[in-house]
Amino acid sequence: MREFVVEADGGSRGNPGPAGYGAVVLDAASGESLVEAAEYLGVVTNNVAEYRGLLAGLRAARELDPDARVHVRMDSKLVVEQMSGRWKIKHPDMKPLAAEAARIFPPGRVTYEWIPRAENKHADRLANEAMDAGARGERWSPADSTAELDAGGAAGRRARGARTGDERETGAAADERAAEGVGAGARAGGTPSLSARAGTEGAPRAGAGERVGPTAPADDEDAPSTSARADAERARTGAVADAARAGGGAEGSRTGAVAESSRAGAGEADVRAARTVASPGWGPPDMGAPATFVLLRHGETPLTPQKRFSGNGGSDPSLSSVGREQAERVAASLARRGTIQAVVASPLARTRETAGIVAARLGLEVTVEEGLRETDFGAWEGLTFGEVRERYPADLDAWLASPDARPTGGGESFAATGARVAATRDKLVSAYAGRTVLLVSHVTPIKTFLRLALGAPPESLFRMELSAASLSVVAHYADGGASVRLFNETSHLR
Repeated sequence: MREFVVEADGGSRGNPGPAGYGAVVLDAASGESLVEAAEYLGVVTNNVAEYRGLLAGLRAARELDPDARVHVRMDSKLVVEQMSGRWKIKHPDMKPLAAEAARIFPPGRVTYEWIPRAENKHADRLANEAMDAGARGERWSPADSTAELDAGGAAGRRARGARTGDERETGAAADERAAEGVGAGARAGGTPSLSARAGTEGAPRAGAGERVGPTAPADDEDAPSTSARADAERARTGAVADAARAGGGAEGSRTGAVAESSRAGAGEADVRAARTVASPGWGPPDMGAPATFVLLRHGETPLTPQKRFSGNGGSDPSLSSVGREQAERVAASLARRGTIQAVVASPLARTRETAGIVAARLGLEVTVEEGLRETDFGAWEGLTFGEVRERYPADLDAWLASPDARPTGGGESFAATGARVAATRDKLVSAYAGRTVLLVSHVTPIKTFLRLALGAPPESLFRMELSAASLSVVAHYADGGASVRLFNETSHLR
């Protein structure tokens, strides 16, 4: 069953006054914006506009999939509490709207969550765009909308959602104060938020709607980690590297600084990618739905806990019992989300086995793509990082220093892997335009997909963590633009 998130808002410049609503339907798996809706309503109250935004969002979700589950997020305490059944609906204008909203999906398929104003920017922007269009005597046009860009896209949405419980409580308290007329949140650039909420049905809200104008690029068992890379760099500058730590630091040696840097960089890159897609000059503003690649790293093999190089030229191990359990868990998670339309896998045993478990759960076939295979690590196959350091120190230093260097014994360089993955990406974007596809691959190819999408240098491969059975998402647009939507998601394994 597919899962959607609906974010909705509404506002009135006067209460009652010129009003509008905005709503967006998001893919629950990736955060991708699927449908936007906005409309100028004429003269109505804030609460009516909020309910109209809810109705538009639910209808749009139903058009996408009438059997889906929907989670509604709004910064209107009134609407959330009334639709959740905790507050009575007394106002005559609210009752028919609430009743209509309750009929769009069967009981139990829609849940509601109150969120702070700062987390509802996308819908807020849409509502203000609709009111601006109405003031000009025009209809709101999705082709002219910049609401998603203004709100920061999927990465901005995740950043806004990464709040502690204390922060959420503070946001709720601020919203209550705004509802009582103490103040209304101002939008960036001097534009107040729609969300200065009323404490009673139909009551004015202050300022509502008003505007002023390797870790190695190989598998866990492929070993060279972020810490190993750092050790090598310190060694080259005269520092003494801890060989034992370097040998044992693969994917498991996570650092908060690396994770935080990755999250911040992904958010900035997502905004840059959105700007590239939305910028004028390359053609019509509507590029259509992107090809969305859900990148799944295979489950663990017996070599994973040993942190050994395991590429395209080695023993080709199958999944361990732990790896099969990981594949089952990710399969269940993807089945609940219901967004995958095709499954494509690397030809190696561990990826084909992972893909087969997921595809069976989704009722899909597996297509094998040679370009998704792991890098060939030559004579390093089956060795730990420490063993490679001991036997081939000069070759290892060269490999860490340059993407053109090949592993000992004629393995594949990261530059060659990058060219292969880029060609595979172009082939898959053409074949699956407008569709959501699960690509089951390995650390090096997946990190390369991400690196290419971000326009990052080759050394960025050493600055990403990628866990076994983790999910990442990249969207590719018709004009060549790309947006990283998700990175190293492992919540389904917990």
